Amino acid sequence: MKDKCAIGYVFMASSLDGFVARQDNSLDWLMKYGIDENDNSFEKFTKNMDVLVMGSGTYKTVLGFGQWPYKMPVYVMSRTLTQENVPESLQASVTINSLDPKKLMQFLYEEGLRKVYVDGGKLVQSFISNGLVSEITLTQIPILIGKGKRLFGEIESDIDLELMSCKPMKFGFIQNHYKVLNNVS
Repeated sequence: MKDKCAIGYVFMASSLDGFVARQDNSLDWLMKYGIDENDNSFEKFTKNMDVLVMGSGTYKTVLGFGQWPYKMPVYVMSRTLTQENVPESLQASVTINSLDPKKLMQFLYEEGLRKVYVDGGKLVQSFISNGLVSEITLTQIPILIGKGKRLFGEIESDIDLELMSCKPMKFGFIQNHYKVLNNVS
């Protein structure tokens, strides 16, 4: 009998050449576009999620934003950070965790957290290659940045996707929503 696991969902933006951040985790290339006040797809997405799991690099980047943008519980996967690295104002909502992806998803399921927003380039790669992602919403930004942190890395075998929707957006963004067909979990 398979172990029960929470289900992972990805919602990210990437440059047209497949990068989610510069080498230093900078998102300046994305932030220069401003905000599309008519697009509420991120709010709709996060409203349906129970918990957010992010990597430590993403966590450090988001801390640099000044204001914490999440209203849901957050698990930060890290082997080097500890709970002491979390600011006091976030102690109730942010948990540092060192479990492997599969064990974390089993733990979250046992805690009643079924829908998991997975964020962070390397972390997304790990969750996808472990068969822990059910859907991917990817907004392509019309810019080539040449180098940086890739969303998708090397994989052992093909991962088939089904396009569920495609939406043109302001600034020339294109948002594609995919279902992962051969999820192994």
